[in-house]
Amino acid sequence: MRIAWIALLACLFPFVAATAQEEQLSPYQWQQAQKVAFDKSEKVYADALKRNGLLAQYKAMRDAYRSDKGKAFRIVFGQYMSWYQSFVGDYPGAHDSYSIRQLASSDDASSPLSGGYTPKSALDAVAELAKGRKAIFFNEAHNVPLTRTLTVELLSKLRAEGYTYFAAETLYASDADLQKRGYPVPASGFYTMEPISAEMVRTALQLGFKVVAYESEKPGNGDVREYDQAKNLNERVFKHDPDARLVVNAGYAHIQENGKYLGGKSMAQHFRKLTGIDPLTIEQTMLIEHPPGTENHPYYRAVIDSLHPKEPIVFEGKNGKPWSLKPGAYEVSVFFPPDELRDERPTWLDLGGLRKPYSVNGSMCQNEYPCLIEARYAKEGDDAIPADRLVLDPVKAAERLEERLIQRRPQTHGDLYLRPGTYRITGLATDNRTLFRQEVVIGDKAQSAQTAAQ
Repeated sequence: MRIAWIALLACLFPFVAATAQEEQLSPYQWQQAQKVAFDKSEKVYADALKRNGLLAQYKAMRDAYRSDKGKAFRIVFGQYMSWYQSFVGDYPGAHDSYSIRQLASSDDASSPLSGGYTPKSALDAVAELAKGRKAIFFNEAHNVPLTRTLTVELLSKLRAEGYTYFAAETLYASDADLQKRGYPVPASGFYTMEPISAEMVRTALQLGFKVVAYESEKPGNGDVREYDQAKNLNERVFKHDPDARLVVNAGYAHIQENGKYLGGKSMAQHFRKLTGIDPLTIEQTMLIEHPPGTENHPYYRAVIDSLHPKEPIVFEGKNGKPWSLKPGAYEVSVFFPPDELRDERPTWLDLGGLRKPYSVNGSMCQNEYPCLIEARYAKEGDDAIPADRLVLDPVKAAERLEERLIQRRPQTHGDLYLRPGTYRITGLATDNRTLFRQEVVIGDKAQSAQTAAQ
């Protein structure tokens, strides 16, 4: 988890001054408070991993979060909590637990609404920009899988354009059977525990991409990790296949093309120096809606209120050049629409219409709550990361995490989002016992499991 801690420190920077001021701590005192919070977070995480099954691990982390309301712990452990919330399909909760406010900055470009730019579908515009390039780098916010959806949708277009390799952050090279098996398992990576991340890798495999693990296995972080990631991409792709065309998914500023990053250079900067290839860089983490209590970039709300987009958009100038919030650092900036929720789940889970909602309810839980509902492709093993999963519990939706965890409601139901096909749906108890198991066929229209689950 040390890699995650280094990334956490970098991402937390916008919060530190405000929180320290609020608690009237000196910078040294706040630094010490964060260190104590990190040590406790690591212990809670290590203890949770000893539990049998994902639901028990999630519950242990949830209980730890509820029990400590200290500012430093909430900020530090909030990121750990948010990962696990995304793993179990609680996407609004994951975003509430950890969010990086996006303030206006002196290096921002002028607003795309100021004139000379036209909004375009990101799906079409990025596919067009990718033509003729050797590499395209997407970034993501690890606890906001919304920022993975465009990449999933674009993979088929990029494959048709001639891209041949796909690489994702924290995929483990130790999973030597991933390509042959055709789907990720828990041993495949860290972020691939989340279903949309797993679907991204699964989709790449099904389209015929050669999937590459490029995560650094060397001790050390910062520039050491960035260089080693770039070196791995060069050696595992272009050294033996000079004609390769590469799609990379990475977190946050790993893909920035200039400036300092974690005291050194970013992975993308090292990559360009090692390979001589200038990647097309797609920034997806800055222009998303933030939860209440944090801040959106001022351009974000202006664009959303003016255009009311229903899909991710980018802006293009009259010369065809895309607009970027951070010119020189990224070539393209993507605006994502605000979440629309259906039964407390965001409708972007349909992946632009590729998947349909399938209703499930508490009868799958046999009156044991919370229970974890998972849907796996029928042809994949029981160890496969599900296509989708969610936790059913009589919990009332609320904006604050504490309220999401303690307020109750009389009925439990929700929607899984699944592509047409055959699935194995299971319900698991907190001790990882199977409470329900059934094979279902998903057609082109939304279906209900209410009758089948009686």
